[in-house]
Amino acid sequence: MRKDQRVKKNKEFQEIFKKGTSFANRQFVLYLLKKEEPQPFRIGISVSKKIGNAVCRNQIKRYVRQAFLELQEDVLDQYDYLIIARKPAAEMNFHEVKGSLTHVLKRGKVLKRPSNGKHNRKKS
Repeated sequence: MRKDQRVKKNKEFQEIFKKGTSFANRQFVLYLLKKEEPQPFRIGISVSKKIGNAVCRNQIKRYVRQAFLELQEDVLDQYDYLIIARKPAAEMNFHEVKGSLTHVLKRGKVLKRPSNGKHNRKKS
């Protein structure tokens, strides 16, 4: 994930908090803020010190960035995304993090199409 695709400044974080809409599951909270001009999406990640030590927090951030990198074709571009990790995210591996983020992105209706073809199953 390139540095210009990240939300870094506190002012930008606060704007997304105040003006954006939020969606959540047990592991993550997603804030969305629609941008006026078309640009590539940007992502901000927040992991509290309550969740774990620096190694744990950095691992969660790496997992979230990698999950967004893999999902970037499916994610709508006209938004800034802010991901806040919750306590259960500390015990998750990468595939669980990606699944949880996919779930919360679907709740926010910002995925273009289902990924991995798992969601096209018919009920018997």
